[in-house]
Amino acid sequence: MQFPASWAAQLDRNLTAATDRDETGRFWVCIVFIVPLLTLQVEERASIFPDNRMTRLTWQPGGGQKCPSFGPRALIETNMTLDIRGSIKNTKLSSNPYVVFEEIISNAIDAFLIRIHGDRSEPNLNVKIRVDFSASDLFGDGETMALSCKDNGCGLGDDQLKAFLTKDTSYKDDLTISGIGQCKGAGRIQFFHHFSALSIDSTYRHDSEIIRRQMRYSEPQKQIDYDDFTSSPGNEADIGTLIRLDRFKDTARARIAPGEQLSSLFSAPVLKKQMLVAFLQRLVGLESRLGDFEFEFLTSHWKTGDQVETLKRSDLPIATAAPVVQVEERDPRSGDTLGTFQSFKLSHYQLDSSLYDLPKNAIAFCAKYSPVKNITGRYLRTRTEQNNPVAGFHHIVLIESDFLDGHVNEQRDDFDNIPEDIPTGDMFSDAKLSYGSIYEAIDPVIDAMVTPADWKKEDVLKEITDQFGISEAMLTDTSTRIVYGEPAKAVVERVLKKYQERVIDETAEIYSLKEAILKAEPDSEEYRKKIDEISWKYTSSLKNFDMANLSQLIVRRAAIVEILTLACGKKLAMQAVADGVRRKDEQIIHNIFFPMRKDSQNVSDHDIWLLSEEYHYYDYIASDIPLASIKWNNGETVFESDIDQKFQELLARRADDNSGKRPDIALFSKEGSAIIVEFKAPGVPTDEHIGDLTEYAHLLAAKSGGKLRKFYGYLIGDTVNNLRLGGTWTPFPTGKGWFQSSPLMDPATRQPLGETYFEILHFTDVIDRAKKRIGVYQQKLNLNLGKMP
Repeated sequence: MQFPASWAAQLDRNLTAATDRDETGRFWVCIVFIVPLLTLQVEERASIFPDNRMTRLTWQPGGGQKCPSFGPRALIETNMTLDIRGSIKNTKLSSNPYVVFEEIISNAIDAFLIRIHGDRSEPNLNVKIRVDFSASDLFGDGETMALSCKDNGCGLGDDQLKAFLTKDTSYKDDLTISGIGQCKGAGRIQFFHHFSALSIDSTYRHDSEIIRRQMRYSEPQKQIDYDDFTSSPGNEADIGTLIRLDRFKDTARARIAPGEQLSSLFSAPVLKKQMLVAFLQRLVGLESRLGDFEFEFLTSHWKTGDQVETLKRSDLPIATAAPVVQVEERDPRSGDTLGTFQSFKLSHYQLDSSLYDLPKNAIAFCAKYSPVKNITGRYLRTRTEQNNPVAGFHHIVLIESDFLDGHVNEQRDDFDNIPEDIPTGDMFSDAKLSYGSIYEAIDPVIDAMVTPADWKKEDVLKEITDQFGISEAMLTDTSTRIVYGEPAKAVVERVLKKYQERVIDETAEIYSLKEAILKAEPDSEEYRKKIDEISWKYTSSLKNFDMANLSQLIVRRAAIVEILTLACGKKLAMQAVADGVRRKDEQIIHNIFFPMRKDSQNVSDHDIWLLSEEYHYYDYIASDIPLASIKWNNGETVFESDIDQKFQELLARRADDNSGKRPDIALFSKEGSAIIVEFKAPGVPTDEHIGDLTEYAHLLAAKSGGKLRKFYGYLIGDTVNNLRLGGTWTPFPTGKGWFQSSPLMDPATRQPLGETYFEILHFTDVIDRAKKRIGVYQQKLNLNLGKMP
């Protein structure tokens, strides 16, 4: 259906005339002209009103009078409603305590950019923030606050009002004005999370008219409709918006200011500093377009009076550096790289603390020019470092990306659909970028920005190797960096975690390969190929596993050697005994090698390796326990039942403090050999106990029924009279030790009972040997433990 253009003109005149007369005229115009038109198709209505002026509308003429009208001067939809209760329910309270201030100021900047896009009459942005603190109880112990913001932006015109009343609006997204903070329209919901009352007084230009638009809201009102706004003529000098928020909510106080005074959290000096950090990047980028802007922060306290701070264009610093980092995307399922990248810009501001008295350092992921996710703690580890200048400078690092803009959540305090790592294990995840990948790319850059010049990575590396046995080669192998502020223990935990993850992953791969082998034909090429593959995988897993374990083994052994060195020199704290108190030096040294009165059936953690590495793997080790109780080969008794009585008789003939002890004995069942170890306390001559080894060997040979035929004996102390040693003893080429090898003969029948090999060793010899063995491991592992005492 087509209608002549004259119809539209006539209808326009009739509408205007009717609305100028009375309510009855307006009613009949609606019935006669409008209702039938609403039944037409959109295309048919458009043929009558080609400029799309015909919708369900309200026009407000002078005096703030509300009246339904279809006049051509003010035509916007009136069926829009902002559901406050539903919006609060569906949008979480932000964890950012300054979110309301940031939202108000962001809107003010946007409004100014919209205004100057078509109206250059106002060259400079001017925003006035006022916070009024008042007593919340009769005694004045608590306080509440109200907030207002006055800007000189475009005002709340028809488009802006529509956007205000639409929660998921794309109004700003559709604007072609650069610098506008694109959003989903959820930011203003934070107003209602924090305050129970809101009022708007805004003046805007509509063609040649200046219109003032006002609205008041307070709970328990559930929604804001178009009809809640009134309009009246305005003044050009008042163009802009005044928004006021009242009745601060206890739920917000409990979340953002538990136990803290609101006047401290939102004082004028604090607000200036916080907003400088929050809007630094945006203000720098828009600096020329905002003119000589000025943000005034006025706080009024019912006890302490007013404070005023101003943030001006001249307060803005210049970025120290702004590198761009490329982060490669990965396949969500496999984690393989895709060859596509996302760009991240890192704007670094290094601010002299004498000029910028900021409350803290700030390193944050940003969205749409504003900080969203604070990651300062990743680079400045302690509260002291975070809240104070680093080497005389405050650091602000703002990380921006189109990727981050597209993933910010409604509360603007975090990001959605960015996993920690890829693959995530979630079959429904489509994320191609993870925090892990982002951090891997930006960490070296940010570390270089905030690390003090006098910090030395080498000091941390030395602590890592000395205390934990993690080598520089292991750091390289696991791509683990030492960063400023991170303790050595945390670095070690990261290294070991990576090795553990590798072992788990590779073990799973080996299992899958084994399964494939079982399904393969033994004479096929695939079978041979799988054998080769599983061999390499297994070898790789051994490397990862052994790298971590070997490093720990070396450090542990270094510690044991150090303890033995101190014990032999009587320098352990427990060896500082008073005069007249019996010393236990021999017992202490004994327990370092092997716990006394224990055997290898109930003790697996010992250090007999100090004598020889192979002794660590003997089948049975006994330390000063009844020999008759020793069994091997499925419970077979090694010695005759009276061996302990014979030993007692032997030891009773020795008039010294050792008369109640047995030697340490290591037994190896398959070879029929025994290791006899005798410790002598520092200062006790070992040459006086040479015969003990031979007697022990005779008794063990006789009472074992021939099971034992090779006897290795060690007499260890720190004193020996060389003149008392017989001609059968030979000195070692190095050190202070002696050795002897001879057959063991029955003293009466001269029948051979076995063979003996005995050594007389100084504790220093044992320590030197152990150090040399550790040195071999160090070389294999490329580990530098430094000079050991």
